[in-house]
Amino acid sequence: MASLSVKPGQRFTLPDWQNNSLLISANAEQQRFNSHHVRQEGRALRNETGNQAKWDEHNSRTHLKDRITNVDKWREALAKCLTDIDLEIDALTKVKEAAENALQAKNLCLDVAIECLTFRESRRDIDVVRDPVEEELHREVKVIEKTKKELQQRVDDAFRQLCLLKEARQQLSLDHRHKVEALELDRQCMSFNPTSGNISFKVNPTRNPDGTTALSEWELNSRRNKERAEAEMRASVDLRGAITLSIAQTNNELDAQRIATEFALRKRMRDMEAALSELRWQEKNTLEEIAEMEEEIRQLEEDIRKRTLDLKVAHTRLETRTYRPHIELCRDQAQFGLTDEVQQLEGIIRALQQKRTESQDALDALYRQLHRIQTDIGYKTNSLQLDNKCMDTRRKLVVPVEKFDPEVDAVSRTRNLPRNSQLEL
Repeated sequence: MASLSVKPGQRFTLPDWQNNSLLISANAEQQRFNSHHVRQEGRALRNETGNQAKWDEHNSRTHLKDRITNVDKWREALAKCLTDIDLEIDALTKVKEAAENALQAKNLCLDVAIECLTFRESRRDIDVVRDPVEEELHREVKVIEKTKKELQQRVDDAFRQLCLLKEARQQLSLDHRHKVEALELDRQCMSFNPTSGNISFKVNPTRNPDGTTALSEWELNSRRNKERAEAEMRASVDLRGAITLSIAQTNNELDAQRIATEFALRKRMRDMEAALSELRWQEKNTLEEIAEMEEEIRQLEEDIRKRTLDLKVAHTRLETRTYRPHIELCRDQAQFGLTDEVQQLEGIIRALQQKRTESQDALDALYRQLHRIQTDIGYKTNSLQLDNKCMDTRRKLVVPVEKFDPEVDAVSRTRNLPRNSQLEL
């Protein structure tokens, strides 16, 4: 008889076995539920963090774009200001050189006056008198010395103003260079993306570096530099005008009157040219408005034609429906609709016709105004031609310097001066 080789293990009952299976199933379902919940939370978190990261990066990129645009606008403004201040420095330098040349040219007049006084000291006996000629010569010397002093003061003022302009230009150039560097860095930041090869973690990147300024301070500094440069340029423009006026006032009374007259004539010509430019601008805009108004009238007439055809259709439909037999000739919704359509179309046509009349009146007024503008342009063109003829005629009053060749040795040192000493305003 066979026998077991080992001792049998513990025996469980059938309910224990069933409870164990149910427990395993319940635990499995619970774990799957927990896993599903964690997965859903993880997916929601990934979506939320992904969207947040995208929006944050989008906002950062937008802020960088706005910053680049703002800095670039200031860079362009400073670049234009730099160009203007360079032009102003060149213009003031030329005016300063003109004042120096005018100052040097006065040496000839002074030498001639002193030489004449020296010659008159050789008079003898009763001829040694203080006559009007001597008084005029002494007065001439005083006028020349006063003129030289005034021109020297103007030269000194121009030198100081040039120093101020160059100082303001240096600040502008520094600010402009800094903005170019900042633009390059911000554009480099714009080019960074997650696949860039030069990105890495940095030590405390959110710190405020030493020397960090507020946005208002940054903008105030740029505006201050620009406004200072503009103020210096305005002062330079005023100074150039004053220097030019001082040079003009060094001539005698007849030359001063001539220059004043030519200055006024030139100013009048500038005003005339400005008026002509304004009239031509008005003529161009008026012609454009006439074309647009004519097109609008054509559109109104086309709409009137279309609405008239629509009205004919509505009339025909109403008239055709009057032939419905017996009881069919009723006032139905179609009848009401067609009646309303006729009334609406008639009102629309009246409004369009009224607007066409108003547009035609406006077009006629535009043509009348265009005629006035073109007539005034003709008048001003003729006046400008006459003023140009006056300027050509007044050139006869200027004595060319080439005709004067000094023969006195005392003034020979001024022969190498620039020939054209007449300055045009």
